[in-house]
Amino acid sequence: MLAITSLLNVQNADRINRLIQSLETEFGLDDVQATPDPHITYQLAGVRKRSALRQVLHEVARRTKPFVAHTTGLGIFPGPNPVIYIPVLRSDALNQLHYRIHQATAPLCLRTDKFSGPDCWLPHISLALHDTTPELLGPVMQYLNHQTFDLKLAITNLAILREEEEQFVPEKIFGFEGHKLEVAPSLFGDE
Repeated sequence: MLAITSLLNVQNADRINRLIQSLETEFGLDDVQATPDPHITYQLAGVRKRSALRQVLHEVARRTKPFVAHTTGLGIFPGPNPVIYIPVLRSDALNQLHYRIHQATAPLCLRTDKFSGPDCWLPHISLALHDTTPELLGPVMQYLNHQTFDLKLAITNLAILREEEEQFVPEKIFGFEGHKLEVAPSLFGDE
């Protein structure tokens, strides 16, 4: 499976990685580091022809202008190994991008995950997954509760992440080539 994502800019990625590192130091949670580049996932997909996937994603990126997305709060996907994440608020720009990715890649996908469809998709930035337990949830959430998770994210790219050994690494990154967004530098960091 490949992941179709947008990688976070350096300032936001550094902040998220510091937070993830603190969860490892405090609680031993480090499985999320299998993907060292913080990102928003649009779709997990198995494809037959990666070259065709790269071609359609390049076209989507070519026609997309950078935009700003916002995060707030914390979320949990429950289960035996709960996922702790920062929700990314859905906006018209984010929904339209997800729709265009979904439409462009549908003919190429052998399979996708059930949460990639427009009705189920919940954009987020993972902080902890796979090595969490229900017993750790309370202490971790209490620890995270002392921080603010209101971020402005500059969405400027599409990236294909592929599994390499035990990590997911960028295979190809497509910068958005649509009308360049005139943005003050503060929009690319936290407030």
